[in-house]
Amino acid sequence: MPRLWIAAFALLLAGCATAPEPAPVSSETTTAGGERLSDQDLQAKWWTWAASSPENRNPVVDDTGQWCAENQPQDVWFFAGTFGGTVDRRCRVPAGRPLAGPAITLASTDANCTTFMAAAKGSVTLDGQLMELRRIAPVAITYQAAPDNVVGQREGRVPAQGCGLWAWIPPLNPGEHELLVKGESGTFSSSARYLLLVSSSD
Repeated sequence: MPRLWIAAFALLLAGCATAPEPAPVSSETTTAGGERLSDQDLQAKWWTWAASSPENRNPVVDDTGQWCAENQPQDVWFFAGTFGGTVDRRCRVPAGRPLAGPAITLASTDANCTTFMAAAKGSVTLDGQLMELRRIAPVAITYQAAPDNVVGQREGRVPAQGCGLWAWIPPLNPGEHELLVKGESGTFSSSARYLLLVSSSD
């Protein structure tokens, strides 16, 4: 599948849940600084992060975890899947930072989002426990794309309709944690396994 189609039609992040019912997690989207993020704000902030780096140092393309910290905001730690296939990443996460990311997501048109979400399936699992996913219907967002960004959009402000299955995870306890992000829509699927090391302080 061509990279441009993937970039235009989705930053597809993760997969099909076949385990028991997800364990509920906090539905509050509140950053470490106390800022409340709407579904619109969350997606715009994440897409700005995903489109902030070129391919050679982009955390969505990264297959080892060496670029996990690239352009991370100070009040939330974003995770991502892949442009297709499976990766294993080792990353350090600052203490006190909530985690957020999609099992699967798209920034496109309203019609494309509707079609995409009809086939979207995904799961986010933390230390063996399924996280609750928020199903976000198409909502207008505007994100910032850097020069030579891997998403394939022009530099500058990019308007789109954002949709997807999203997880918001409260700050983790210090130590090691395993995060599995899987998703699919139509013929596309991806899987990312994170080994997270949470430091006791920044």
